[in-house]
Amino acid sequence: MPVAVTYPGVYIEEIPSGVRTITGVATSIGAFVDYFPVGQMNQAVQILSYSDFEKQFGGLDIRSEASYAIQQFFLNGGSEAYVVRVGSATVNGGTSNAPVAAQIGLAADSSGGSALLIVSANSPGAWGNNLRLDVDYGTTDPTKFFNLTVTEVAVVSGNTQVVATETFRNLVIDKTQPSDVAAVVNAGSQLITVTEASGSAGKRPAQTGTASGLAPDLTKLQKGDALDVSLGGTKIGTTSGLPDPPPNTMAGVASALQAQIRAAGKGQGVDNATVSVVGSSATNSYLVAKTGSGKWGDVLALSDSGSGLATKLGFGTAAQNIQQYLVGGPAKQAQVLPGNAQVPGSDGTWDPSGDASGVAAAIIGDPIQKSGIYALLNVDLFNLLCLPVTANLPDTNAAAVASAAEALCTTRRAFYLVDVPQHDGNRDKVDTVMSWLSSNATLRSKNAALYFPRTDIPDSLNGFRLRPTPPSGTIAGLCARIDGTRGVWKAPAGTEATLTNVQKVEYKLTDPENGVLNPLAINCLRNFPIYGPVCWGARTLNGADQMADEYKYIPVRRLALFLEESLYRGTQWVVFEPNDEPLWAQIRLNVGAFMHNLFRQGAFQGQTPQDAYFVKCDKESTTQNDINLGIVNIVVGFAPLKPAEFVVIQIQQMAGQIAT
Repeated sequence: MPVAVTYPGVYIEEIPSGVRTITGVATSIGAFVDYFPVGQMNQAVQILSYSDFEKQFGGLDIRSEASYAIQQFFLNGGSEAYVVRVGSATVNGGTSNAPVAAQIGLAADSSGGSALLIVSANSPGAWGNNLRLDVDYGTTDPTKFFNLTVTEVAVVSGNTQVVATETFRNLVIDKTQPSDVAAVVNAGSQLITVTEASGSAGKRPAQTGTASGLAPDLTKLQKGDALDVSLGGTKIGTTSGLPDPPPNTMAGVASALQAQIRAAGKGQGVDNATVSVVGSSATNSYLVAKTGSGKWGDVLALSDSGSGLATKLGFGTAAQNIQQYLVGGPAKQAQVLPGNAQVPGSDGTWDPSGDASGVAAAIIGDPIQKSGIYALLNVDLFNLLCLPVTANLPDTNAAAVASAAEALCTTRRAFYLVDVPQHDGNRDKVDTVMSWLSSNATLRSKNAALYFPRTDIPDSLNGFRLRPTPPSGTIAGLCARIDGTRGVWKAPAGTEATLTNVQKVEYKLTDPENGVLNPLAINCLRNFPIYGPVCWGARTLNGADQMADEYKYIPVRRLALFLEESLYRGTQWVVFEPNDEPLWAQIRLNVGAFMHNLFRQGAFQGQTPQDAYFVKCDKESTTQNDINLGIVNIVVGFAPLKPAEFVVIQIQQMAGQIAT
């Protein structure tokens, strides 16, 4: 607003330029919905690489077509995607098929009783059965606080390997304290969630390992002091006794006992036993012994052997020993921790053939609860939707999924890459894919495209043998690569549209066969000498010749979606502005600048801006009645580039000159 002039002098006033730069949106953000063994259910999770996918959802799984599609997406040039994990919730014979989260209750001591804490894997699935919990009191105040360590393990070739570890220190069970275990763990853990039971405030779960007393008096130790070592209630040996002179530090005692326990029970399950010092000072430290065997049932007990060493160090009885808590572990854990609730994690069932209705329902989901594909409603932007599981569904269920997907893409200005179902017949043949499309003509859409045939990729889960896979993930990655190098207006097809990590295609097309499928808007994947597998088609499902649709070609449609989304976001500032010529002039300026920038990049036809695009916003497009209704009309036109689908070369002989 103008400055108030009150005194003679010079005044400075800043005047808005009216420039509001419109930025183009992303064009190749993928979206995948399917079964995965790990991850949050019915939530769209952003991933920026395949390693992100492995970390969040467990990587390749033979039951998940989308896991292979995501791998192909990133290998072919994709850089960003959203992944939604779903699971069948169909109930068969009173038993739910839905995945179950592993769970265990931690009591105050190993004798059982009601649980103080309920610890659950942070997402459903059998993966939670590989979670291990350790509790110790080596804190700033060993009489009050406790530490919680969470370890995820994996068994590879019979050996237990640590996948991830999280440690939370100085915890209490007290919702009024900042170090409350539920508040701290639930905010920081990627592996578990914690719920506190009623009446548990001020208590602590039993610590793991065979613990000594707090700060034992080491001056009482004598040469030859020994321990009886028991494993699982059976004595397996006696230590050889402390050296002369006996250790006078906690670390020295720990080292001596560890070596002697291993020697006393050599070959009987304690070869990897550990004795460590827990705590931060001489007055706060104590010893913890563990078998190191990785077996839940092996409870290590250290007892007196004449010299009373166990009593001197304050080791408890075997009944108080808990080697490790297993979240959702084997049932025999209840023999050690009676009364502690335990629920094994389960992947549920995911069978597109036997439970087609349940799988289809899970994929489609519920728009109100925002589950299934509708979890993508919570995403700001996605462009390329891939549902490769439809390739394994019966035709009826696959059509239902595809219809819902196309409707969602139309609403969200996205593009759906259709995978042809193979359950009811082999559609990797020319006649069968034509027949399927003819029977499902209602799936034709300007926001969808179909590719044929399936691609064969090496499967690392099956000795790198070739696995036929739906092509949607590969094509989505290809679109991302072409968008980045050439622009969304370039067709993702041609000799530069090579298919990375594709060894071959399921059906080798000839030119005449390609000529039969192309007019029906079936985009062919071809295998050419030198170039290898390439994409050799760029039509939407409305691109059949007989339909004569203005959005016949994929690059034209995707460019239009790009313009619509960019202008939709870039003109939000217009809302509630005074609806008159100054506003219209700003709109023409900003939208025109955006379109001109695209023209300079080669996105439109024409040699001049007038030939390539126009922006109209004036008293002709917005009448007085529109103004009275609060409406401003902006008309944007563009001349799209259409791919050179057919190249005709005319060759003619030059007739020799006739002398006259």
